[in-house]
Amino acid sequence: MTTTANTRGRSAPRLLLNKVPEVTLWFWVIKILCTTVGESFADYINMTLGVGLVPTAVIFTIAFVAVLGLQMRLRTYVPAAYWLTVVVVSVTGTLYTDILTDQVGVPLWISTTVFASMLAGVFGLWYARERTLSIHSIVTTPREAFYWLAVLVTFALGTATGDWTLELTGWGPGQSVLLPLGLIVLLIGLWRFGANPVLTFWLVYILTRPLGANIGDWLATPADEQGLGLGTFGTSVVFLLAILVAVAYLSITKADVIDGATRPEIPDHATPSGDLTRERASLVAIAGLAVGTGLLLTYANNQPHISALDEEATTPSCSGDPASLSATEAHDHVQAAFSGDDVDQFRTLAQDTLGMVETGQVAEAKSRVTDLESAWDDAQSRLVSKDCVTWAYVDGEVDSALTAVRAPHPDPSTESGTLTTLITTLR
Repeated sequence: MTTTANTRGRSAPRLLLNKVPEVTLWFWVIKILCTTVGESFADYINMTLGVGLVPTAVIFTIAFVAVLGLQMRLRTYVPAAYWLTVVVVSVTGTLYTDILTDQVGVPLWISTTVFASMLAGVFGLWYARERTLSIHSIVTTPREAFYWLAVLVTFALGTATGDWTLELTGWGPGQSVLLPLGLIVLLIGLWRFGANPVLTFWLVYILTRPLGANIGDWLATPADEQGLGLGTFGTSVVFLLAILVAVAYLSITKADVIDGATRPEIPDHATPSGDLTRERASLVAIAGLAVGTGLLLTYANNQPHISALDEEATTPSCSGDPASLSATEAHDHVQAAFSGDDVDQFRTLAQDTLGMVETGQVAEAKSRVTDLESAWDDAQSRLVSKDCVTWAYVDGEVDSALTAVRAPHPDPSTESGTLTTLITTLR
């Protein structure tokens, strides 16, 4: 391998065998599996177990540093270490975007712009130092560091771009799979035609993030919301098992190992056909794809729709102020306006949760309060139509109970107090 042009003026870096796998069908299948399990597992820890977004991000940041340290210490590609790092970095990058969106309130278009600029900066520095962005040349520690930094930013960018697409279009989990999948297929076709392999690789790499996340959401979302109803835990287990089987196969067969000691570095301009005319034509086609995608999203955004993200985040606006109600008035309005079956269901779920809190069943209480949240959300439209102000009053009590039970370190007295208040209103 030629390194003179890259190391002039400084000592030559320590050479390694190539630290990443060959880009085969196996690579893309496992990459999508890792992305999907990263999305579903993060949701399971954050929401189902109630750990919380920021604590979950801290946990996975520590895990990322640990597994990346292990990966960087190796001198060659080891499937188990490499793909474990991909799983963890996929969760970590996703959580960083979620914190910006959900905790800080940064609009998704700004997050997308910022992460796109960061990725451009990483690629610029990487290329200025190494004169290549090809993953077939990850044979020095600096190149591997640039590679993993780029991967982290692509996951954050892919999350922001995917969520922004859902915000713009209001597409359901099944529909949302089609756009990134279609773009990936077209990019692979352009690569076969003669597009720049490094450019197409990184574009496809970014697109696998929203594809995998949308697949995970589709599998985990309940059937009555256009999903397959596996849940976040079931989806995580299925995909983790698939990853383990695939990585075990690759560890035994070494079917994706690049012989870094003998294989020459592939130039960034190398194409399947070696035809620069085709490469330039493909670049025009890629620009056309970008324009076409923008027009499609603009059209979808202009159609009547409800964003799935807005649907989760927006509270109906009522003409009255729920704070004007006393506890007694709220109780009387609940009995007068809401269906007895609905009220009985909410009260039973709240009482079950309270019983679990009082007996120290932390995990069971978090699971049961999630059932309460689902039942309350499912009934929202009909309750709001009956009495919006009363619904908003009770919604505040439900939110307080959810926050207390899902706290990273739940306080039993706070949990009991919020649940008892809710039960009293519903009694």
